[in-house]
Amino acid sequence: MSRPELPFVGDERTLVSAWLDWHRETVHVKCAGLGEEEAWRAPLPASPLTSAAGLVSHLTSVESYWFERVVAGLDVPLHWTDEDPDLEWRRRPGDSLGDVLARYRAQCDVSRRIAAGLDPDAMCAGRRRGNPVSVRWVLLHMIEETARHNGHLDAVRELADGVVGE
Repeated sequence: MSRPELPFVGDERTLVSAWLDWHRETVHVKCAGLGEEEAWRAPLPASPLTSAAGLVSHLTSVESYWFERVVAGLDVPLHWTDEDPDLEWRRRPGDSLGDVLARYRAQCDVSRRIAAGLDPDAMCAGRRRGNPVSVRWVLLHMIEETARHNGHLDAVRELADGVVGE
């Protein structure tokens, strides 16, 4: 499994989209070859829900929230509830790592379709905590969010099966 080559030159939209897609694909790279048991193990004592599969599930919900709800203003279901704010981190009955990764890939495809052609200066249809948000802000935030969680995947993966990321 490999990531796409990043362009060294391009307009803002090309470069931002390429970096976001590179980090999205990095999620799959970091999970490649991970055993099912290890994928669901949460090795960090202070973070009992932080497993590799849980991180991927969380990233899926983040993609949905920011692109479907905020950028497009769609009324799609949230991936958490008031009763269980950590719901998106939990394993669904019968879930495998492959299922979680497939949902993540599909959600990223939805996000790409929503963002395609939007001017980075455009305001999103939805709001965040009552505040207007630009498409540029969401794209940059998603690079940060995905990159940060890829760092968490590095740590969780190393503790799960000894594989060290780059």
